[in-house]
Amino acid sequence: MQKATQQDTSIGALMRDIGLAAREASRQLALAPREAKDKALLIAANVLRRDAKDILIQNAKDVAAARAAGRAESLVDRLVLTEARIEGIAKGLEEVAALADPVGSVLSDWTRPNGLKIQRVRVPIGVIGIIYESRPNVTADAGALCLKSGNAAILRGGSDSYNSSSAIYAALAEGLAEAGLPQGAIQYVATPDREAVGLMLTGLDGAIDVIVPRGGKSLVERVQKEARVPVFAHLEGINHTYVDAKADLDMARTVLVNAKMRRTGVCGATECLLVDRNAPADYLPTLVKALLEAGAEVRGDSAAQAADPRVKAAQPGDYGHEFLDAIIAVKTVDGVGEAIAHISRYGSQHTDAIITADEATAERFLGEVDSAIVLWNASTQFADGGEFGFGAEIGIATGKLHARGPVGVEQLTSFKYVLRGNGQVRPG
Repeated sequence: MQKATQQDTSIGALMRDIGLAAREASRQLALAPREAKDKALLIAANVLRRDAKDILIQNAKDVAAARAAGRAESLVDRLVLTEARIEGIAKGLEEVAALADPVGSVLSDWTRPNGLKIQRVRVPIGVIGIIYESRPNVTADAGALCLKSGNAAILRGGSDSYNSSSAIYAALAEGLAEAGLPQGAIQYVATPDREAVGLMLTGLDGAIDVIVPRGGKSLVERVQKEARVPVFAHLEGINHTYVDAKADLDMARTVLVNAKMRRTGVCGATECLLVDRNAPADYLPTLVKALLEAGAEVRGDSAAQAADPRVKAAQPGDYGHEFLDAIIAVKTVDGVGEAIAHISRYGSQHTDAIITADEATAERFLGEVDSAIVLWNASTQFADGGEFGFGAEIGIATGKLHARGPVGVEQLTSFKYVLRGNGQVRPG
C-alpha cells in the first residue's frame, strides 16, 4: 500500500508540474506572433523527415508489442507508421502552418447609437488536454492545431503507441525550442500509468480548460463519466452509406468499397450499407459482390443473403455496431425515409452518406440526417480534418455544443467582446 501511495504522489507531482507549465505557456501563446508558431511547425516537419528512420525503429517496437498482445490487424494498422505516413504527418504540419492565424481575427463589429464600438474577437481557449489511444499521428496533429490556435496542449497517448508518440513529440519539442516558444506549449505525458488520465480528467487544479478524447467507446465513456471540465466528445463512427434507387450503380460500387475498405480501422469507415429495395434488381447483388471481392465479411438481412450465398445472417447487434474491421452490415430499406429512420435509430451522429442521382432525395437526406457530417455521392472516409482543408484534426466531435465535426484550429478557439468608447456611461 505504501508503494502505491508513493507512486500516486509521484504521478500527482508530475501532472501538477505539467499543468502549471501548460497554464503559463498558454498565456504566452495567446500573444505569440504567427511567425513564431509557424516556424516551430515547419522546423518540426523537417525534423520528422530527418529522423524518419529512428521514428520507424521506435514504431516497430510498438507494432511488435501490439501483435504479440494479439491485437486485431485492423487496430495494428492504426498504429503502423511508414515512410509515406511520416511524410504525410510532416506535410500536415506544413499545412497547419499555412493556415490563417485565427487568433485576434474580428468575427464581427458594430457601433451602438451612443458611439460605443463593439468587436467580437477570436481568442484561444487556453489549455487543451488530449487523451488518445493507438494512433501516433495524433501527437503531431493535436500538438500542431493547439499551437496554431494559441493553446497549450497536454498530450496523453495510449501505451500501445508510447515509443512512436514519444519520437514524434521530440520533433515538436525541437521546433518549439528553435522558435523560442515555451516547452510547456506542447507536453507529452511520459508515463503509461492510467492514473495520469484520471488526474487530467479532474482538470489538474484548474489548469485544463477542455478535454478531447480520441479513441474507442470505453475511453470516451470514461472521459464523459469522470471529466470535471468540458469535453469535446468523439463518439463511435457508426457510419452508413445509403444507396438510393436512382443511384448510378458504378458510382455506388466504387464509393462504397472505398468507404468500407480504404482503411477499415478509421472512424470514417462505413459500417452499414443501406440499399433501397425499390432499386433495380442487380443493385444489391452487385454491391454485395463488390464488398466480398474486396475482402469484406458481409452480414445482411434476408434480401442480402438471397443476393449472394456468401452473406452471413446479420444479428441484431450488427446494426449500430462499429466493427473497425473488414466487416459490414447490410440492410434493405423502403426508400430514403426508412433509411433516415434507420440512421436515426442506429447511428452515432458521426458521418452518413447517400448515393443518388435524384437531387430532391439527396437534399432531404442531407437536411434530415442529424449527423456531424453528411455527404452526397462521396465516401464517408472524407470524414477527416485534412480532407476538409483544416491541415489536420484532433478528432470528429459528435456533440452539438461549440465544436462539431472535424476539430481544427477554429474549433479550438473561443471569442471575447472588445468594447471601445470615449467616456460613455450607462444612464440610471
